[in-house]
Amino acid sequence: MKYKTNYKSVVGTLTLISDGQNLTHIIFEKEPYYQSVKKEAQINNDLKIFKQTKNWLDRYFNKENPSISELPLDLQGTKFQIKVWNILKTIPYGQTITYGDISKKINSKMASRAVGRANAHNPIPIIIPCHRVVGANNNLTGYSGGLDIKIKLLQLENIDITKYKLPKT
Repeated sequence: MKYKTNYKSVVGTLTLISDGQNLTHIIFEKEPYYQSVKKEAQINNDLKIFKQTKNWLDRYFNKENPSISELPLDLQGTKFQIKVWNILKTIPYGQTITYGDISKKINSKMASRAVGRANAHNPIPIIIPCHRVVGANNNLTGYSGGLDIKIKLLQLENIDITKYKLPKT
């Protein structure tokens, strides 16, 4: 059984999903991959994990740096995706790395695109900081919640986004 609650944030309403004990998803309003999970979950605003996650998010949006390890997470994905998501957990607050950097960390220099796909399918954005990953040559690449949200999150962490190249529109 999956449960959900909403959290109002400076980047819009986030839907938190849990299996009852662990956080399994954070879903942005415009996020393209996990909308079916959101629809299938039942509303339950009283779960302990939701209270913990909301507290974590409150602190994050107040420019604090809460630890990922404070929350019980249940990541469901392929071995490759989980390997990428575990690397994302190690990116320090206020810093960025490239898809190529992650590829090197998993000993697969040719896997930048696969890393990008795994990054895009991160089920717990913000907490697992996929917004801290940028493209080669300082290209500010897309984000499942929207590039505008990625920019807000980077700015929240005092990252100077003027050094990054925005995609041409």
